[in-house]
Amino acid sequence: MIVKRTISKEELREMPKALFDGRIYVAQTEAEANKAVAYLLSTFPVVGIDSETRPSFRKGELHKVALLQVSTEEYCFLFRLNMTGLTPSIIRFLESPDILKVGLSLKDDFTVLRRRAPFKPQGCVELQEYVRAFGIEDMSLQKIYGIVFGEKISKSQRLTNWEADVLTERQKIYAATDAWACLNIYNRLKQLKRTGDYKVEPAAIPVKTNNQD
Repeated sequence: MIVKRTISKEELREMPKALFDGRIYVAQTEAEANKAVAYLLSTFPVVGIDSETRPSFRKGELHKVALLQVSTEEYCFLFRLNMTGLTPSIIRFLESPDILKVGLSLKDDFTVLRRRAPFKPQGCVELQEYVRAFGIEDMSLQKIYGIVFGEKISKSQRLTNWEADVLTERQKIYAATDAWACLNIYNRLKQLKRTGDYKVEPAAIPVKTNNQD
């Protein structure tokens, strides 16, 4: 496999869409969150994570994280933090060193999550750091996924209301896809690292120009 260093917006635009097609579970009570966390901690050693926040359209307006997505290869759990808060069980999940949590821009996610409650995350993999070992220079989830899989992730639902009483199916699939994509990237690159069955695209050679005074 040839691993590209970067791709253009034009290349990305022509790629087919990647969508999570597994089962999605929405946890909007503390009891549902407790059940989901217990299942995750007892069953899955590695998961993908992401979060969503209601967009702000007024200067100075800030919202707390509304949704935490945790995905396995087949299941995605959507924790509606605007309804449950950052429960003790979710904090236990975030602080557990026994389950590897893979995400993109995790420092930013954890910073805004701490507005709900303090915690010390453990067992985390930052994709923006992990992909550098493979020569990948793009840092957005869309472009990294495009480089690794030749598919694009839609961002059409990013600015929707994540605090709505009921999430739409499009919102749920969008949210699940982001967390699932993080896990997919990690699993694929880990496989390539183990087998060594890849080559990094040669670096671009800068064009020299003759400057005359």
